[in-house]
Amino acid sequence: MGTLETLSLAMGVAWTSGLNLYATVAALGLAGSAGMLQLPPGLEILTNPLVIGVACVMYFIEFFADKVPYVDNGWDVLHTFIRVPAGALLAARAIGSMDPTLELAALLAGGTVTLAAHGTKASVRLAANVSPEPFSNWFLSVGEDLAVLGGIWLIFQNPILMLVLVIGFTALAAWLIPKLYRLARQGFRALQARLRGERPAGSVVETPAVTPPV
Repeated sequence: MGTLETLSLAMGVAWTSGLNLYATVAALGLAGSAGMLQLPPGLEILTNPLVIGVACVMYFIEFFADKVPYVDNGWDVLHTFIRVPAGALLAARAIGSMDPTLELAALLAGGTVTLAAHGTKASVRLAANVSPEPFSNWFLSVGEDLAVLGGIWLIFQNPILMLVLVIGFTALAAWLIPKLYRLARQGFRALQARLRGERPAGSVVETPAVTPPV
């Protein structure tokens, strides 16, 4: 792999890990073990059957947890401490032992990209749960899985475009931080109201029909 391809792989897997870590690891591991992708030495561990098996099992669990309102929020909170360091580690291992300085830079940059993707996902999910219907969760979950698969495909087919998209997404996420914070706060308040048994603000209150006097 050239420098540009390696950099695209490092930042690309960091971004997809922020959306769905287990799908990223499973897809790379399966494709690498089948000879469909040529992984760098630092990521060849993903082709280990044990790693693939654990990733597939965890993806199966996340597939369902990610589609249940408010369960997905708890899952995202827990995975703040899993996705971000894992994404940073995958980015660093993609660089490998080329240069310790580059490896450390990839670790820091990868963690930032993963945090941007994870934070955006978690904020949007929390805001989406304000809506009483569950379909938005399903659409968002499926869309994230497709984005992971599409991102992995793009890493190896068009690394320059993938790198541009990751940089653009991270810059956009940084610019949207205040809006994402408001979305997350709105969703958190709705969650608090639901736990207290109150009707979330902004919901429609049905007015009982009044029978006219005879």
